Amino acid sequence: MEYVDYHVHSNNSFDGKFKIIDMCKRAATLGIAEICFTEHFSIDPKDVSYNVLNYYKYSEEINAAREKLKDKIIIKKGLEIGEPYILKKNLEDEVKKMNLDFIIGSIHNINSLKLRLSMRNKDKKYVYSDYFDEILKMVGNSDIDIVGHLDLIKRYAYDLYGNYKFNDYKEILEEILEKVIVNNIGIEVNTSGFRNKVGETYPSMDILKLYKNLGGKIITIGSDSHDLDNIGNNYFTVTKMLNEIGFKYIYKYEKRKKTAIKIES
Repeated sequence: MEYVDYHVHSNNSFDGKFKIIDMCKRAATLGIAEICFTEHFSIDPKDVSYNVLNYYKYSEEINAAREKLKDKIIIKKGLEIGEPYILKKNLEDEVKKMNLDFIIGSIHNINSLKLRLSMRNKDKKYVYSDYFDEILKMVGNSDIDIVGHLDLIKRYAYDLYGNYKFNDYKEILEEILEKVIVNNIGIEVNTSGFRNKVGETYPSMDILKLYKNLGGKIITIGSDSHDLDNIGNNYFTVTKMLNEIGFKYIYKYEKRKKTAIKIES
């Protein structure tokens, strides 16, 4: 099946390390057919991404890579927007100026505090419930294509609290996924969890099964790579897992219009 990676950060993001052209060359050597850059973006002055992305430079580098590698790999241009329901009108004005293929909506902060800092002086119950409350706000009031790493908080909570029990949060997770489906957005399967102590995707297989049972269909797969080594990480492991759950397709995007990629069993 077609090999794609829909969550990658170059050095246009505050935490990226490598140039777009070098990441594309690496992806092409791995046999990846399509890569989508999803640079961090926020209009919250307290966010670490604020005023980091130079959109003109980003676009020029995408265009140059497309020209140089046009026979080797398809390159898409996207954003990963933190808390896209905050200062929504200002954000919409900014995004209108951009010619984007794809937008991930993510929660990286709660009340402008990084997730790790937002956990301070909270019981485990509230660490997780507060995070899922923010996800619920986002899916109900944001112009996004996909929810990024839906249960990312477990990455930061793991050492102190361990992973969460799915059944303890099933009610709010069901509410989140129902809004995702109604609003015709989807969820990302982010493979970066395999690279840390959590040892599983974001979100968990339990959430993906619930999404499928509720009628959800729209899924992308992203490595969340910030370097050359993890591009396309665990893609075929995830497509196998999705196929076993019953998903028939994953999706890719162009100018924010989705196209299905059939999962080969």
